[in-house]
Amino acid sequence: MTNPGIQGESGAAMPRQRGLRIWLLIVAAMVVGTLIVGGATRLTESGLSITEWKPVTGMVPPLTDAHWAQEFEAYKKIPQYRQMNFGMSLDEFKTIFWWEWAHRLLARSIGAVFLLPFLFFLWRGGMSSDLKRRLWIIFALGGLQGAVGWWMVKSGLTERVSVSQYRLAIHFMLALLIFSAIVWTLRRLTQQPAVKAAASVSLTAKVLLGLVFLQLYFGALVAGLRAGHIYNTWPEIDGSFIPATASLFFEQPWWRNFFDNTLTVQFTHRMIAYALFVLALVHVAGIVRTKAGAAVLNGALWLAAAISVQVALGIFTLLHVVPISLGLAHQATAIVVLTLALIHVERLGNPGRAGELNPHPEEHRVAMRLEG
Repeated sequence: MTNPGIQGESGAAMPRQRGLRIWLLIVAAMVVGTLIVGGATRLTESGLSITEWKPVTGMVPPLTDAHWAQEFEAYKKIPQYRQMNFGMSLDEFKTIFWWEWAHRLLARSIGAVFLLPFLFFLWRGGMSSDLKRRLWIIFALGGLQGAVGWWMVKSGLTERVSVSQYRLAIHFMLALLIFSAIVWTLRRLTQQPAVKAAASVSLTAKVLLGLVFLQLYFGALVAGLRAGHIYNTWPEIDGSFIPATASLFFEQPWWRNFFDNTLTVQFTHRMIAYALFVLALVHVAGIVRTKAGAAVLNGALWLAAAISVQVALGIFTLLHVVPISLGLAHQATAIVVLTLALIHVERLGNPGRAGELNPHPEEHRVAMRLEG
């Protein structure tokens, strides 16, 4: 039987499929590492410490006292230094520099770790056109992410003391899109048993995934606005469970409040978290009611558990005014929630296929009959 994404005889295809999966798992892990280091960079206010974009030469850090002095002098010219870090020592500058340098190095390394094995697999042949197209798209998104990262940094170099929350959110969501595409491709490279579930179960799973993406977007806005450092009470926010309309919508036009008003952004982030928690429980109940099967139920339970942990972490992070440890734990758990939601939706979209990437469905059916 041919592999869903690999052409050729099964004996040759299986090792190649295993190699593809291992490679994509490594890339996915590196993306997660970059997201976590990026979170630390944001929490330590390190993202503007490198004021130039040098895609190749920037991989080499300062090696002499003169080079360090040059980097420090460049940082002293931007508003963040003058308004937030005026008088900081060279050693203090090195601390924030290393965070940003590590983040950029990880991002650049992903490009090499993705491209070189990909070219090797292309040279070996055997991948279906659908799989090749999907992997080229992922690579292109990675290149775009580098440009978006610098576009984000530039927003904080002239007039602001931090990067634009709009650009931060785009940068973060693009990273999650790349990660999601890798996870989805990994799932499609794995042959799975048929799953039968009611349409309502599949629908609520997709709504959950959509809400997870929306919540992650608002989480990025909260981070960009430093909105987690204010309104550090729960369940009340600004003195009540639902703040006054005048406080939520004082910006004009009204929709700007969802992007610029720290109260509205944090309140929206909270409300989506509550909606996710309730819908996850409703989804589990729907699976039990429709008897969708053990695999589907287990996936829903794991997702509901992860969302519950994430909600609790969010509350503790807020009450403790976003310490680095809790902030990073909150971000890491968000990635776990996203991963579980992706896998759950992909599983429910499997109507018993051996794999959607099979380039020769007729040959696959013949092979199935011969093996039977």
